[in-house]
Amino acid sequence: MSNSNSSPVAFVRETFLDEQPAPTSAAGPVKWVKDNLFPTWANALLTVVALYMVYVLLSSSMPWLLSGVWNAESLAGCREVLDGQTGACFAVLTERWNQLLFGFKYPPDQYWRPTLAFALMFAALAPVLFFDLPRKLLIVTALFPFVAYWLIWGGTILAPIFALLGVIAGYVVYERFVKGSFAAGFLGGVAAAFVVWIIGGMLIPEGASENALLSAVPSRDLGGFMLNMMLGLTCVSLSVPLGIALALGRQSDLPLIKVICVVFIEFIRGVPLITLLFVASVMLSYFFPPNTGVDLFLRVVIMITMFSAAYIAEVIRGGLAALPKGQYEAADSLGLDYAQAMRLIILPQALKISIPGIVNVAVGLFKDTVLVSVISMFDLVGMIRGPIVASTDWNGIYWELYLFASVLFFVVCYGISQYSQWLERRLATDHR
Repeated sequence: MSNSNSSPVAFVRETFLDEQPAPTSAAGPVKWVKDNLFPTWANALLTVVALYMVYVLLSSSMPWLLSGVWNAESLAGCREVLDGQTGACFAVLTERWNQLLFGFKYPPDQYWRPTLAFALMFAALAPVLFFDLPRKLLIVTALFPFVAYWLIWGGTILAPIFALLGVIAGYVVYERFVKGSFAAGFLGGVAAAFVVWIIGGMLIPEGASENALLSAVPSRDLGGFMLNMMLGLTCVSLSVPLGIALALGRQSDLPLIKVICVVFIEFIRGVPLITLLFVASVMLSYFFPPNTGVDLFLRVVIMITMFSAAYIAEVIRGGLAALPKGQYEAADSLGLDYAQAMRLIILPQALKISIPGIVNVAVGLFKDTVLVSVISMFDLVGMIRGPIVASTDWNGIYWELYLFASVLFFVVCYGISQYSQWLERRLATDHR
């Protein structure tokens, strides 16, 4: 359009055009598939091969899973229901679920006790895992080991009470002497705890467990996935502080402390866990006073904790080495002693860096708890290899049981891994 003088006039739009959808090739699922699955010819070929492998795997496994039998009293009963067709015999899970979870000797009418302890475990772990919660909830965390012990093992309630009193006495002594000397406070706290435990053991009357509110269950009656959870939680909880102490001891200026920590770490890391478990089963009892009757569960906990602590010590040592020297100099400039510097400045940063490694050790440790089956402890794998498969009703069934065990371990390990990733994002361990 032009004016009377035939000069051009710019056109200014007074309204906005309606938004138009992006082309299908530039947004949405089509773009995602193109960018992530078929960006190049090589990636396209790998995608096709992977999809074919997934198809082959699902086409062979899904009919077996979907045709599974859940109601039968034996393997022969499953085969009668299937009538020559391919299908899983999941009836072994419905028939033996209690043995897979609690073992075959734990009293069936007392299953509520480990179940309640399992539920309380989440309440006890929450203040530790999610540090935004009120610190007062740490009281639940501190009381949980003693309550869980009484629930699972039963017997007289005096045993966990004296155990708690020993821990309190050790903490009081540690706080009393830690300002003067960290080593003196630690050793004094351990000595005070042992004194209270010994006195408590002498004060508990004989036969107190017989008239207890909860019937006593010996450790040899523990089994199933419950035993794996108990070993995993106990050993991880104990190995982390022990690993921190070993890592600090390896960097100590005292030659004797450093040599002891180095020899311990290198020796434990050079020995297979299964060897340590055989030592716990056969030889470790000789290192305790005569007629003490140290429980096999306790011996296994000691060995697995030592094994895990050696690896965690190396992970934490890597975190300590990653800190710049200026952090140590900053602690000295503030006038902090060794214990204060480690607690307030050095260890928080080193542990933050070491999170992936610590979680990796924890996941491996939890999976390694199945090795206790080789020393006649009927954990989940021990129950599968022993009483269940050896029975005449289920002799010859394997895939269904090991698939069930894999699912249980995967759920726990995947949960630990996801928490680790959340914690890394929460603490911004990449120092952005």
